[in-house]
Amino acid sequence: MPTDLHPEDILKSLEKRKLAPFYLFYGPNEFRLERVVDAIRNSYIPEGARDFNLEIGYGGEVDAGKIIHQAQTLPFMAPNRLIIVRKTEAYTTEQLEEFLDYLEDPSPSTCLIFIASKADFKKRFFKKIRSSGLSVLFAELKENQIVPWIMRTAKELGMKIDGPSCAYLQQTVGNNLRDLYAELIKLQLRHEDRKVTVDDVKELAVHSRVYSIFELMDAVSSRDIGESLSVLNRFLEEEDKTGAPLRIIGMLNRQTRILWRVKSILDKGGRAKEVSEKLNMPSFFIGNLLNQARRWSVDDFHRALSLLYQADGLLKTGSRPKPVLENLILTLCR
Repeated sequence: MPTDLHPEDILKSLEKRKLAPFYLFYGPNEFRLERVVDAIRNSYIPEGARDFNLEIGYGGEVDAGKIIHQAQTLPFMAPNRLIIVRKTEAYTTEQLEEFLDYLEDPSPSTCLIFIASKADFKKRFFKKIRSSGLSVLFAELKENQIVPWIMRTAKELGMKIDGPSCAYLQQTVGNNLRDLYAELIKLQLRHEDRKVTVDDVKELAVHSRVYSIFELMDAVSSRDIGESLSVLNRFLEEEDKTGAPLRIIGMLNRQTRILWRVKSILDKGGRAKEVSEKLNMPSFFIGNLLNQARRWSVDDFHRALSLLYQADGLLKTGSRPKPVLENLILTLCR
């Protein structure tokens, strides 16, 4: 059965300037996908020839026939053409099948990239691209893939940063790649060519809105009601009122699951070193996690995830955020 390519495979091909005639980019990790698309746009076609050799269309808005004509047009003043088709899933099945003959005999001088949030591989169009080995899945990164991603991205930005600093950044900001990238840019601007240390990340966190969410997770995990409510209110005052409530739910959900994993390791006789290895976290985080996890029982974790799910539903159906979150914090801390 054909398998999907990884984003790194495309970047490696781009370095060699050997992109395939067509690809399907799909998956939920929009930020990662757009960074790869930007890398292709910025380096595959020379800047001076980009206006003549780069076309961007949208599924359901541009006819398949026009896209095919553009793809078959020879490049002008450059060796290649680049065609990007966004929202490919907006085409009907019949419209998608208009591309099939072209995919059988694509232009070797054109790279045609179809972008879709979701791909139905029961349809012949999507099945054809996957069977050609040219579908690329942009999946959400797993917990243990975040720190390596931070290190790779920092290297791309020309930054010098070590593993513990990357791990601390993840613990402070969370797993949202867009947020992490924004914090890396801040660190780059502040420290330029100097190596970034854990203390530098801590200093940035003190002046960043993301630090209060880190404080909130720590206070809730420690069952400190007064501190939890204080941090919650400060966070809501400083943060974007639209996105903050759901972001709080997401971060508390993540912290609860981490503590549950720590608790499970401890209950099986594991020690700090094993926790550090299995969670892929530096040792200086583990002591705090161990203390927090010992305050929770398995029933507490079940209850916490249920409460978070209920709060998420209330927020998404229009309930007032502050009362929902305050009630959630009070209940979690008891």
